[in-house]
Amino acid sequence: MSRKNKTNETASWPFIRWIESRQRWMVDARTSRGGQRTFHETKALAEIEASTARTNRINEGNSAFDTRELSKYGWTVQKAIRFAIEHLKAQENGIKISDAIKALLAQKKAEGTSDVYRKDLKNRLTRLSDAMPDRGISSITTEDLDGFLNDLVVAPGTKNTFRRDIRTLWSFAEKRNWAHARVARATGKARVAQSDPEILTPDQAMNLLSCSSDDVRAFHALGLFAGLRVSEIHRLDWSDIDLNGGWITVAAAKSKTRSRRLVPVLAALKAWLKPVAKASGPIIGEDFRKRQEAARNKAGFTPEIEGTGLRKRKLIPWPANGLRHSFVSYRLAETCDAAKTALESGHSQDVLHAHYKELVRPDAAKKFFSLRP
Repeated sequence: MSRKNKTNETASWPFIRWIESRQRWMVDARTSRGGQRTFHETKALAEIEASTARTNRINEGNSAFDTRELSKYGWTVQKAIRFAIEHLKAQENGIKISDAIKALLAQKKAEGTSDVYRKDLKNRLTRLSDAMPDRGISSITTEDLDGFLNDLVVAPGTKNTFRRDIRTLWSFAEKRNWAHARVARATGKARVAQSDPEILTPDQAMNLLSCSSDDVRAFHALGLFAGLRVSEIHRLDWSDIDLNGGWITVAAAKSKTRSRRLVPVLAALKAWLKPVAKASGPIIGEDFRKRQEAARNKAGFTPEIEGTGLRKRKLIPWPANGLRHSFVSYRLAETCDAAKTALESGHSQDVLHAHYKELVRPDAAKKFFSLRP
């Protein structure tokens, strides 16, 4: 075949042609913006040159895209690619939010968290999954979560509790490459108005204890007369309570603040615990929450958790953290010693002065700590 028939070897840019007069292969890479022609002895060298020109053109296009679009957001092409790959991986592992919740609850059980904590966690997160049925957790956005939180008809503090549990779920999901924790972290936090802690009066405390029995009575007594947190009581064992020696050992692993402390067994606490005390074993037994709600209902309080049905008589709303708040308030009034009360309750003195100082009168504190079975 004569090379004269090779005058138009490629019709796409850059064009490769055999130039008879030069006895060379020409690569024509000219465009309206410029460019040049190059000449090569063999067609193979010309094709390499053309391939290089095409690659450079693609790279120039990417650079222009980066400059025009991504740079105004502070992103680079490489960052965009990494983000896309992470998103695609998350989509590939597209686990449903209901399955993610089940996995979280199983993990919390393996960690030894209390039944009450897991039940409350399940109740709140199930409301989220019910609001977004069949959604993959990786497809849920911050806007979706904010919309869910804003639609909740609950107090601001309760809304923040929902938000806390949502953040727990997304942090758990991120560790398994199911979703990004930043999606939940970016949600808005409800503004909670500061108010004095709600406490039980001595008469209310007496009525509550009288309506309680066994582990429910122990729970209420430990909250009222030792100021232990709910989570601490659920982790406590009877062997941690030395009634004769007069001390409760709250180990670091059982304390919210992860620091060990000794809490005195006051006379009132000893009187209420002695009839139900055991040598060892968990403080809390099976079906505790149901029996606790029944005792509080009998004492005239509504349940702490919503959705338990209608009541036939008018009840007093259960004060959030009412047991612990009562202990700290009455103990501070009785001792007039913020440092002592802070040490016993695991609070800081600043918190005591800000929220509990002069909340109750000394005569009310005397009546409170004189309560007996």
